[in-house]
Amino acid sequence: MNHLNNTFKGKTVLITGGTGSFGHEFLSYLLPFGCKEIRIFSRDELKQEHMRIEYNNPILKFYIGDVRDRDSVNRAMKNVDFVFHAAALKQVPSCEFFPMQAVQTNILGSHNVIDSAVEHKVRGIVCLGTDKAVYPINAMGMTKALMEKVAQSTARSLNDGDTLISSVRYGNVMCSRGSVIPLFIKQIKERKPLTVTIPDMTRFLLPLKHAIELVAFAFEHAQQGDLFIRKAPACTVGDLAAALKDIFSSEVPVKIFGMRHGEKIYETLATCEELRKAEDMGQYYRIAMDDRDLNYNKYFTEGDVKEAEIQDYTSHNTYRLSVAEVKELLLTLPEVTSEIPS
Repeated sequence: MNHLNNTFKGKTVLITGGTGSFGHEFLSYLLPFGCKEIRIFSRDELKQEHMRIEYNNPILKFYIGDVRDRDSVNRAMKNVDFVFHAAALKQVPSCEFFPMQAVQTNILGSHNVIDSAVEHKVRGIVCLGTDKAVYPINAMGMTKALMEKVAQSTARSLNDGDTLISSVRYGNVMCSRGSVIPLFIKQIKERKPLTVTIPDMTRFLLPLKHAIELVAFAFEHAQQGDLFIRKAPACTVGDLAAALKDIFSSEVPVKIFGMRHGEKIYETLATCEELRKAEDMGQYYRIAMDDRDLNYNKYFTEGDVKEAEIQDYTSHNTYRLSVAEVKELLLTLPEVTSEIPS
């Protein structure tokens, strides 16, 4: 806490996509550190107005703009010390039907933010990624994978003392906007069937506070081009539905309607190739960028002799929570407990 207080005290921080679930939580995390200014950059004026009223804090400055528009990014980037890049299109079906919109926001928009940060000599930027970027089968995952590549490509071109670029990758954030837990709670309260895709589908479970901790860890420990992953447990969608029904003492039926466009049975947080070069930092993996140049001949004498049997890190082979353990985790979330009838 003291270290971060010294880091952020008197500094200007920019959060892109700052009116989303991450932006709200990260703002609350930053406020005690004595920032000079925290800038919230997004294109939704109504959410900005709600946020302005909610926090009523003079150090918050709101910038209407779009990461696709470099000029609006540049205006928000002036005199900024640190950037946390959360702006993205994240809904898988929407990106499937409108892939060029995902390209423009998640790839070109990220390129605008990263390049602007370098141009304005920002000290550091952390880019927020997703497990869907690993072996991507949908437009959202593909565009977020390319966001990681854009970040690392820029990082390779920089020198010591330039903007420090890093990324994080995490799975489903519990109770985030558009996620399944608020949907299930709404359906339970309305006594409607729970709409489950595939009961055996597994997903990583990450409370929002753990996503914040991951971003803070990356910010503190990153070297140029690093990617950080937080280890997380998983559960099946069927067990998640069962745990919520138990919490709310509900007998609503479960309606299985099959997989949506672009979905996977399980998600992957890290490939076996990444894990071979990863540094295990306890709760986190640090994956250094590949900083070789295109002169591959000089690398022919170097080989990878690490164990070939290393597996991908997936929601199928991570620790699997039981229904009781899912219920216990859900009951730590204020978004869940606040909905339980007194």
